[in-house]
Amino acid sequence: MAVQTVYKEPAPLIDRENPLESMMSRFNIAAEILGLDEETYNVLKTPDKQVIVHIPVTMDNGKVRVFEGYRVIHNTILGPSKGGIRYDKNVYLDEVKALAAWMTWKCAVVDIPYGGAKGGIICDPTTMSAGEIERMTRAYTLALKDVFGPDRDIPAPDMGTGPREMAWLMDEFSKTVGMTSSAVVTGKPLVMGGSLGRTEATGRGVMVATLAALEKLGLNPTEVSAAVQGFGNVGSWAAKLLFDKGLKIKGVSDISGAYWNADGIDINEAIAYKNAHGGRLEGFTGAAPMDPNDLLTSAVDVLVPAAVEDVITEHNARQIQAKLIVEGANGPTAASADPIINEKGIMVVPDILANSGGVTVSYFEWVQNKQGFKWTEQMVTERADRIMSDAFEKVYQTSLKYKIPMRIAAYVVSIDKVAQTYKYRGGF
Repeated sequence: MAVQTVYKEPAPLIDRENPLESMMSRFNIAAEILGLDEETYNVLKTPDKQVIVHIPVTMDNGKVRVFEGYRVIHNTILGPSKGGIRYDKNVYLDEVKALAAWMTWKCAVVDIPYGGAKGGIICDPTTMSAGEIERMTRAYTLALKDVFGPDRDIPAPDMGTGPREMAWLMDEFSKTVGMTSSAVVTGKPLVMGGSLGRTEATGRGVMVATLAALEKLGLNPTEVSAAVQGFGNVGSWAAKLLFDKGLKIKGVSDISGAYWNADGIDINEAIAYKNAHGGRLEGFTGAAPMDPNDLLTSAVDVLVPAAVEDVITEHNARQIQAKLIVEGANGPTAASADPIINEKGIMVVPDILANSGGVTVSYFEWVQNKQGFKWTEQMVTERADRIMSDAFEKVYQTSLKYKIPMRIAAYVVSIDKVAQTYKYRGGF
């Protein structure tokens, strides 16, 4: 059997800031505000565990390709670690470490008993068959069987993965322990113990955070315009739910391009078009094509970046016209852009707060699996909305108390919670 070389880690994209450095620059500001002692600072900034695995997978052509995969456990002070697994050709270790740390702060800011983790495999799932992805997923699970566990480390979907991959992961892990282990993973299909309300949870959290911020800014949702960058699961749900609340969505974008209608886009029509055309908006007639870069700086009140990291940078931050940015994606604003945005007086609901609706409902899924019980969708959404509203208010009040931007306030809230728990548990 012919063997291919390892599918190696690519160099980080040159035009992107290192996400780990972005995370640490904000962490350092919050740590200084809190006056963290050196011991606690060093413990909280350092991942607990970094695992690199090499996974041999028999491809459909009979050749074996060896994929490189990661799982970073950032912290388990509050509870078992939680975080998604992404399949992407640009996955690299510093990104996974940053995302794992963001999960720690995200869980802490919404006050759920999880630590942070993240995983990834360097691959291009768009070029792989379902069989190849399944064999790779099962091999990755087997390689990490001593890391995963319903009370140790609980994966979830991320970029390039979904309920299908989580079903394979649960099944493979269950084989290793000799029993069905539903609570080892969240984001599963409903029939396998997935939670009602999970699919729209992150987008719904973005909507709740947006409405809370508009209230603080004294803006009426029915008189406000918005642009949503990214029309995947998070962006499309955020756009739909904001549209349902009366916001005029003037611009949206996806991988095929950006689309603009000054009179407002009918988001239900856009979603129906996307679903009927292979998940892409290309050719949508309810809006005119525009330069995707112009969407971020368009004349709207609310900007929702819900695609990838580092789309708002020092190069375009000065041109942003929105009064409010609500981060649906992880790390969409580079650290170098923060001072410019703050100087312009734009309110930012940061990623670790705005998109934490997803991990909140993942937590609910885990609780239901542990209980062997199923909640109604109303129970899920009411509890998730309350958690998001409470977290927003706590971060907002912290920003007023210390006279700091919402982003740093979110870090202060989350780091303070983890640091206090660390000390109560006895430290080292």
